[in-house]
Amino acid sequence: MGTLILAVTTLFLYSIGTALQALSFRGLVNTSVAIVTLIGTLALISHGVLIWETVRSQGAFNLGIFQSSVLISWLIVALLLILNLRKPVQSLFLCAYPLAGMTVIFILIFHSPPRFVAQDNWGMLSHIALSVTAYSLFSLAAAQALLLYFQNRQLKQNYNSQLVRNLPPLQTMESLLFELVWAGVIMLVLAIITGAIFVDDLFAQDLAHKTLFSLISLVVFVGLLIGRYTRGWRGITASRWTLAGCMLLMIGFYGSKLVLELIFQRGG
Repeated sequence: MGTLILAVTTLFLYSIGTALQALSFRGLVNTSVAIVTLIGTLALISHGVLIWETVRSQGAFNLGIFQSSVLISWLIVALLLILNLRKPVQSLFLCAYPLAGMTVIFILIFHSPPRFVAQDNWGMLSHIALSVTAYSLFSLAAAQALLLYFQNRQLKQNYNSQLVRNLPPLQTMESLLFELVWAGVIMLVLAIITGAIFVDDLFAQDLAHKTLFSLISLVVFVGLLIGRYTRGWRGITASRWTLAGCMLLMIGFYGSKLVLELIFQRGG
């Protein structure tokens, strides 16, 4: 019952946040940073307690596919609230809040075999923390890349849509995208390094798929950054490379979990 109350509270707060952002995007209300931060923080607190109740289990953390998803969505919202204090990222809340709400619903409805990590296994936990942070940053980068892609397309067509009117200038959007990509690359490199140190075999049968796709996505992101500073890649090109790298990373993470946990019903 406690879990259900937390989930409903979290969904209610995210719904309020989504509605306010949608109304603000349409120009019907003015939302200050303080209001956005307050609602988002309340939702994060409820979301965080829900994570504590559903992920923690007798001296270990259950990091199955749905538990990992609800954790990643929490971190996405947390990072976005921090960025919103200094950067024009309010449009991204329209993606982040519904995504977070969806993971909360999934953890209530669906179940998968548990995959435990001991609470005292600090090496593995540091690898997981870095990986989750990288996934969260790249998720924000993917959302930013989508907005930048559509903004570019509509500006080239001289279409003065509501999207164009509400988004910051292209240069600001591109700058923010590459800041997210840089931060994600740093976290992903650290995650791979800690994985090599603390995971017994990164290319073991259960991990080969995830490791391979993570390395390929890293190559894509590094290629994007090199192209940015040597060939001036921007706009639609930058968006496509970012989305390709994020897709590879998500296939590596969720693809392996879907196969192992939902198809073969394997825990660990």
